[in-house]
Amino acid sequence: MGNYTIITLGAATELLDLPFDKPLEEWTDPRLVQVPRGISRHVVRFIRAHNQIFAIKEATERYVTREHHLLRELAEASVPVVDAFGTVLDRSDHDGHHLDGLLITKHLPYSLPYRSLFTERSLPDLRSRLLDALAQLFVRLHLTGFFWGDCSLSNTLFRRDAGALAAYLVDAETSEKHPQLSRGQREHDLTIATENIAGELMDLQAGGYLSLDDDPIETAQGLQPRYDQLWTELTDDQVYPTAESYRIEERVRRLNSLGFDVSEIGIRTEDAGRKLRFETHIVEPGHHQRRVYALTGLRVQENQARQILSDLARFRAKWIEGVEHDIPEDLAARRWLDEKFYGVLSMVPPRLRAKMPDAELFYEIAEHRWLMSEHLGRDVGRQAAVEDYVKTVLSKLPDASVQVLTDPITEELPVIRE
Repeated sequence: MGNYTIITLGAATELLDLPFDKPLEEWTDPRLVQVPRGISRHVVRFIRAHNQIFAIKEATERYVTREHHLLRELAEASVPVVDAFGTVLDRSDHDGHHLDGLLITKHLPYSLPYRSLFTERSLPDLRSRLLDALAQLFVRLHLTGFFWGDCSLSNTLFRRDAGALAAYLVDAETSEKHPQLSRGQREHDLTIATENIAGELMDLQAGGYLSLDDDPIETAQGLQPRYDQLWTELTDDQVYPTAESYRIEERVRRLNSLGFDVSEIGIRTEDAGRKLRFETHIVEPGHHQRRVYALTGLRVQENQARQILSDLARFRAKWIEGVEHDIPEDLAARRWLDEKFYGVLSMVPPRLRAKMPDAELFYEIAEHRWLMSEHLGRDVGRQAAVEDYVKTVLSKLPDASVQVLTDPITEELPVIRE
């Protein structure tokens, strides 16, 4: 029996009997599973324990410790990343030979690697949605002083988010934390990403999953302008005439519409008091998410939160119209949650409901009802929409919460090396 030291965030008794005294590549534990994921330069295996899937990556102890620390820092900074669960260090086999360390992260439920997005039920204009999600992730990283260093589609996981995508950082091995990034550092990070993304899109094209009419290089170059536009909106100072101070409120609302709260602002006079300079000192993502959580207790993604708030506003307005007096928003939210949100979801068979997060399922059913009603020229109603969606869409989808399958393109074995 070899030696090891395991450090985890929380109890990990379900992992203690894993063969830590063997190289990860040689594990044959029956709890090993295969889930869709990107290509890694390291050996990566997946273990199912107590209805939770853990990703285990083998690398030198220095890199394991560093990446675990960086993932924790990113999570504390509210950057979308995989959940770092623990490390296994000081490993040796039964003969006393040293083994590399292990990084343990929790598999992100309902997430997919980019390859699966191109082979499963696709979103309209998928490439643009991928770049939008990556641009938002980059901005959030850079605002907190993180330099990614090796961004690629393979180092990212994606979740469906009410018709859009949300991107999550998976690999922080090459990341660096700085008090603040210079413009040169930010542009270098984006240059690396653009080159990597272009290469990955070329691979997809060679495999027949991207049209030959599409230009992978031109597509990848679309990341920079998306990033620049969002970065400018969030960080640039604005100067307004004193008489137009209302434009400061308009700017704050515009930032809110992008999903960011302004936690700290600076307003100072210029030109002998005739002008006001508006400075956004601190912006925090998750504006709509926090609003939904405060009203309903639901933890959802940003675009899902936008859709929920819109649906809640319509629900409240219809209620006010019916009773002819105002209804407090929190009261409307509680009734909406019981009657609409859980009312719709309760009509889906439990086995099928587990295929996607509740908020995404609610959104998809609403979209399906709208499309059916548009096609038939009348409102088909909740019951008919749910039944048709379950029959024609949901029943045919894989279980995205824990999709234990080989990669649909490469059908790689559980161990992947570059």
